[in-house]
Amino acid sequence: MGSQPKTDQLTVQEQSRGDELIVTLSGRLGIHGPDPLLSDLRARVARRKPATLTLDLAGLEYLDSAGALGLGLVEKEAAELGIAVRSRGLSQSAKRVKEMIAEHSAITHNYPPKPKVSALEQIGAAIFRLGDDMYIAFSFIGDLFLALVDSLRHPRRVRWGDILHYMETVGVDGLPIVGLISFLMGLIMAFMSSLQLRQFGASIYVASLVGIAMVRELGPIFTAILVAGRSGSGFAAEIGTMVVNEEVDALVAMGYNPYQFLALPKIIAAVLMVPLLTIFADVAAIIGGMIIGVSVLDLTVYGYVEQTIDSISIYGLVTSLVKSAVFGLLIATVGCQRGFRVSGGAMEVGAATTRAVVSSIFLIILTDSIFAVVLYFIW
Repeated sequence: MGSQPKTDQLTVQEQSRGDELIVTLSGRLGIHGPDPLLSDLRARVARRKPATLTLDLAGLEYLDSAGALGLGLVEKEAAELGIAVRSRGLSQSAKRVKEMIAEHSAITHNYPPKPKVSALEQIGAAIFRLGDDMYIAFSFIGDLFLALVDSLRHPRRVRWGDILHYMETVGVDGLPIVGLISFLMGLIMAFMSSLQLRQFGASIYVASLVGIAMVRELGPIFTAILVAGRSGSGFAAEIGTMVVNEEVDALVAMGYNPYQFLALPKIIAAVLMVPLLTIFADVAAIIGGMIIGVSVLDLTVYGYVEQTIDSISIYGLVTSLVKSAVFGLLIATVGCQRGFRVSGGAMEVGAATTRAVVSSIFLIILTDSIFAVVLYFIW
């Protein structure tokens, strides 16, 4: 028989009767007691190797939720070692605390095991999900096309006020961030290229580099990515929230076409405003490059602007605007389609928003690559 004081004034005594180990706990078992108690009992069990462990808890004066959790862990570890565990002498109030903790632990920690899925099954499931996504996407495009045809036949059904609202949201509200990012891009490109070009006395070509790069590629693609992050996610969240709140079902019940009522104004606004934002981004980048050209390369404002105009062709500008319009169409379409697919609660709205942004950026890069190859053979 022995005793050992513990934190929270807990005393542990043991007594052996054949294959049975009787452990008597007395004092207070609170928040600081479970860890020392577990370590002590592990040592006693390892030393005695009993077939039965009896916990005599009649001497406990205080037991809180942390102490009850510690007792539960003692019983669990002993059971895993094949040791029968019995408890006795626990007061009614302490017993209720212990039962409540045991019930809570069973609810929160006993998750069903995840089924093992082979790599081949995962690949097959991914292919089926991709096919399902493509089917739903084409169905949405078909419904959207029918809504567009109906709007052309009946212009009064188009919500022109909402189109103006979304043009402001996509275009005007996006000017500060698009202008700032593009300005800094022009600044960085001009500075980095000047370090190489002025070694060969070709500093004037910094203007051509910035102008061509922004107008042909970087302007449309950076603007589209920013619009996807700002407006595409907003479209998905707005429509997804309406789906969750059953507002879309209410529109259908009232006889409205949800694609014409909700998606079409957003798509028209994006197709109109993304090219305008691209022009603004190009100008901001050229101004950023001009600041480096004037302050670092000793170029004149007139010379920089003239070289930029000479390097930009009408064909390049038109193709840039066409790409921007296509990017706007992709961003708004993907955002609306992801919003309409929401099913569930607020968590699903967030997931749909994330998927809308990721899908839009992927399609932007893919479409830009297709444009690059096609324009190479046409130009």
